[in-house]
Amino acid sequence: MSNMKKILLADDEKDILEFLQYNLEKEGFAVITAANGEEALSLLIENPDLAILDIMMPKLNGFEVCAKIRENKKTAALPVIFLTAKSSEQDEIKGLELGANDFILKPISPLKLIARVKANLRKAASVLHDGGILSNGSITIDREKYKIFLENEETFFPRKEYELLSYLCENSGKILTRVAILQNVWGSDIYVVDRTIDVHIRKIREKLGSHADMIETIKGVGYRMKNAS
Repeated sequence: MSNMKKILLADDEKDILEFLQYNLEKEGFAVITAANGEEALSLLIENPDLAILDIMMPKLNGFEVCAKIRENKKTAALPVIFLTAKSSEQDEIKGLELGANDFILKPISPLKLIARVKANLRKAASVLHDGGILSNGSITIDREKYKIFLENEETFFPRKEYELLSYLCENSGKILTRVAILQNVWGSDIYVVDRTIDVHIRKIREKLGSHADMIETIKGVGYRMKNAS
């Protein structure tokens, strides 16, 4: 059972925690649980393959836990799914800015949760296994080592920003529609709010600094990465 995927599940409501743990284990996942944010962080040493975090938790909330996950290079690529009791666009935008991969609204359907978990794990695996070097001007992406270099200096990008920049570089010179970007970077079976792409593009441009204008906004359509001259 060495290939069993390990899920970190964090929620301060014991009944929800036990309910979700039961259904995930029934589906063949190994599950480690935490009742608060601090406990969730301490369990990262067990190298989970994906984290499911309730937003409203004591000690450290889900946003704070996600931020710390993304700040640590050892866990920066970990897929994170947020559980939320209310549908708030501001909450989702905040989560996306922190690098969340997905959101699930409570009350939670076990079937939907399992489908989202599998979709995010598939997406993570496809990124890790898509090797090779992408290069466009001052931007170099080493897919095998999961690293991005700007002017030959390594620059850290959270997982979803990495995936989006890779997709743009891979299709340099092409106009990419918002629908195409969502399907190829997030996947058709993962729900994200409409502003998701814009949030991530803004964060990528900030990191690109003087090279930010390499990503063009095509109004009403999507985005295009320029071919470096």
